[in-house]
Amino acid sequence: MKVSNKLKIFNDPIYGFITIPDSLIFDLIEHKYFQRLRRISQMGMSYLVYPGAHHTRFHHALGCMHLMQKSVNVLRFKGVTISKEEEQALYIAILLHDIGHGPFSHAMEHSIVNGISHESISLLFMEKLNTEFNGSLTLAIKIFKGQYHRKFMYQLISSQFDMDRADYLKRDSFYTGVAEGNVNSERLITMLNVVNDGLVIEEKGIYSIEKFLVARRLMYWQVYLHKTGLVAEQLLTRVLKRAKELTHNNVKLEASKPLQYFLENEIENKSFGDLQLEHFSKLDDYDIISAMKAWQYHDDFVLRNLSEMIINRDLLKVKLKNKKIKKKLKTEHLNALIEKYNISEAEADYFVFDGQISNQAYQAQTENINILQKTGKIVDVIKASDQLNLKALSKPVTKYYICYPKDKM
Repeated sequence: MKVSNKLKIFNDPIYGFITIPDSLIFDLIEHKYFQRLRRISQMGMSYLVYPGAHHTRFHHALGCMHLMQKSVNVLRFKGVTISKEEEQALYIAILLHDIGHGPFSHAMEHSIVNGISHESISLLFMEKLNTEFNGSLTLAIKIFKGQYHRKFMYQLISSQFDMDRADYLKRDSFYTGVAEGNVNSERLITMLNVVNDGLVIEEKGIYSIEKFLVARRLMYWQVYLHKTGLVAEQLLTRVLKRAKELTHNNVKLEASKPLQYFLENEIENKSFGDLQLEHFSKLDDYDIISAMKAWQYHDDFVLRNLSEMIINRDLLKVKLKNKKIKKKLKTEHLNALIEKYNISEAEADYFVFDGQISNQAYQAQTENINILQKTGKIVDVIKASDQLNLKALSKPVTKYYICYPKDKM
């Protein structure tokens, strides 16, 4: 009988060696649902702006687990009781927190499935795996859903400073080369503590958390909301919408079986069951790229041009403004396109559109980042900080964009 060594080590470019803590975690990583994350890009279409941004959700999930291991060790050292079962559940919950992401991370949520978020799909995957692994994920699911009585455990997975953000800021900064996002995750984790069952940062970590919030703001403007990445993601969403529309009009499109399934069927939250999950588990970036490579030669004007734009990185022009886009400007671009190509207004809408983006680095109204002062008093980071900038970071900044074709298409 062949026995494999399940205590493997990964060599990560960010943290060095990442160890797999136990055989259950190893089996979850080996599972086809998790291996699929190797084929889902972490930053969607951002590689069209930053050529190095080809890292995957697989990288990110392992990085988050590594940071969770560090957090557990730090909190135990400071006298916080965490049982072996709770420790394993924390590792599982953070490892699988992004398992429900679709191709290019976010495009699916706004195109070929309706009203179902990647968090909901992650939970469905976890429940399915829990059945396969004889209930071993029950506690992890409870923590993931925020239903476990120890609040700080949920905060480690989802809050304004969690292991997810601690990893993706540092990782995305590394792969894009945008130094402004390079946060000191290890320093912040060393400053963690638990008071009254809530996660706090010790006062001497105040400057590190300030840097973290500023880095988050800068990364959103420079990377996540970069106008070229924004227009590329919008185009991808529209490609999938057009493909679905054509399929429903009995136009045969070349596509892989999993993608074909989602193009042919109306999938909503309530209709997303085991069958849909199985099809979804076979869908990744490669299905979309290979489909677009075929669709760029299709007879349909919209599908052909949208696919060509993404494949050849010849995107729409995009302008960002501080004020709302005037309806007149959009109408002018729409009419010019309709006249030039003799297409309908509905078809032109795929190429001329506007919208808005918002950046709020710290949401003071929801869950606070609490600072534990030397006196034992707990205060919100904004009140504890002498950095006037932080108050400004808690206010949402909204910008408006319009996209339209360049002179030639």
